[in-house]
Amino acid sequence: MSTNLYNVAEKNDYRNSYDNPIATITCLNGMNNMDQVPENDMNGTEKTDINKLTRSLSKVSTASQKSKTRFSDNGDDNPRSWWYAFCLKCRSKESTPETWEPKYWSFLCPFPYCPHYRDFSRFLALIIIGVVSWCILYTIAGDIAAPPNGQLFQLLILVLAAKFGGWLISLTNLPGLIGMLFVGMVMQNLHVVNIDDTFNHITKHLRRIALVIILTRAGLDLDPSALRRLKWSVLKLGLGPWFVESVVVAIMSKFCLNIPWDYSFALGAVVAAVSPAVTVVCLIRLRSKGFGVAKGIPTLIIAIAGIDDAVSVAVFGIIEGAMFSVGSLTSVILQAPISIVGGIGFGLFWGILCRYTPERNDPYVAPLRILLLLVGCSISVFGSETLGYSGAGPLGCVTAAFTALVVWSKQGWDIEKNPASEGFEILWMFFEPILFSVTGAQIKFSELDGNILLMGLGILVASSLIRIASTAVLGIGCGLNLKEKFFTSLALMAKATVQAALGPVILGAITDRTSEEHIYANKVMMVCILSIMLTAPISAILMTILGPRLLTRTNTPFKANSLRTSHRASVRSLRDLVVAPEKHAAIMEEGKENDLPRNNQGEIDKTKM
Repeated sequence: MSTNLYNVAEKNDYRNSYDNPIATITCLNGMNNMDQVPENDMNGTEKTDINKLTRSLSKVSTASQKSKTRFSDNGDDNPRSWWYAFCLKCRSKESTPETWEPKYWSFLCPFPYCPHYRDFSRFLALIIIGVVSWCILYTIAGDIAAPPNGQLFQLLILVLAAKFGGWLISLTNLPGLIGMLFVGMVMQNLHVVNIDDTFNHITKHLRRIALVIILTRAGLDLDPSALRRLKWSVLKLGLGPWFVESVVVAIMSKFCLNIPWDYSFALGAVVAAVSPAVTVVCLIRLRSKGFGVAKGIPTLIIAIAGIDDAVSVAVFGIIEGAMFSVGSLTSVILQAPISIVGGIGFGLFWGILCRYTPERNDPYVAPLRILLLLVGCSISVFGSETLGYSGAGPLGCVTAAFTALVVWSKQGWDIEKNPASEGFEILWMFFEPILFSVTGAQIKFSELDGNILLMGLGILVASSLIRIASTAVLGIGCGLNLKEKFFTSLALMAKATVQAALGPVILGAITDRTSEEHIYANKVMMVCILSIMLTAPISAILMTILGPRLLTRTNTPFKANSLRTSHRASVRSLRDLVVAPEKHAAIMEEGKENDLPRNNQGEIDKTKM
């Protein structure tokens, strides 16, 4: 009897009980009942092993009880207090096995109130790297990096605070970019930082780099097979509602905000863009429960968002180029076709170049391809603006990334585990807080006009409702029912990345703060930021609440590939969401017809496969 009890405890691996104090206490109570076992049933070796196990578990139990007493007032009757639940929610699961930690770390820093030693040491290493890097930068740049008024120092403080604010907001299941934007606004208006016009030459280039990363990721996130299968649905639900919303915003802003037509159409092009950064988190949560999987709705939404972003940025670039063009009327008219042809042509050239260099079997092929694509997309955006054809750069960027993805997939790279997508995700982790915190810092509460805010709010509400209606009408023939069309329209009304990247562009191009053009550009920026603050949280909340009610749930919940290299929620996590015909045939062969989606009559519904 004692041997069986010891084997059970050994199988449960009591060394991992540091991560589960409740299980530890339960196991310990079971060990305390060993007094009921007759001693003649145990030999000396068994007694020694059980005593060692009891002492080890006693230490863990004591540490857990001390931590519970220290952080909770509920005592032993309710060990899982609100503080325990909050700390547990703040903890992220590690996909790699446990590694080394100091001897008394688990006792001094009990779970979940304190981080794992791996998280603590990683955070400490990043702090050391950051401080030392800043010291090196200070020795090179001088006063521009000196605290407290150095420009680079203020940007560093702003970005770090924005990253922390985004993490706090993400605990509520809302997009972290909302917290980053809010932190920028608060720190600017509380005079913690002072991001004024002297920062324009820095923030302008940072915003362009962020735009390059956004567009490159949009191109890499387009699934070629999904586009071929859903091409008509993507074009109808992507370009149609985008055009309707951009025109509505342009007309209403012309008469409500009293701005010229070129500014109003530029605002319409920016506001009509969709942000995958907001929708992906909600889609992954619904996907894990099987909602919308059968018809590939998440894949459709991501494809539409990528097309919307590319078109919005390209149209905005054409309008911006025409606004600040000093050439003749002929050159202004020719700017649009030249930008379209030139951007697509450069993108195809650079994407095909990525096929032949570097060589596919090169041991450094992944980092070389990432760098090659990054410099190609960067020269597309920066070079087109230098040449006066701003609309060509974004098209070239998206086209190059998509072309490179197609040729790399033909050479053996799996779209699901594309190292280039991983690399640009890492870059976005750094530039996301920079983009949204700097954009939020552009808003000064003392300069806000209540009438403009009310007008902007009315424009955004009206345009969003009209876009929802247009999506429902244009979705006829796309294989979606009314509820699925409504959910798709809710997901496609979220604004974030493009608005943050392009909203302040026109304002930064105008140097005369007393001119009417500066007032027009300030109105454009305010509406763009208001669109982020209004639509991003509302879209995320509505998708979370209404998703289970609007989408059809498959009988067999979708399970992601266990071989994924990244555990983060990303667009690539939504690739294989369509139940393919091969899976249908396999299920039929195995006699698992009950796992297939069915209609109200109980028959297999092939339209949902």
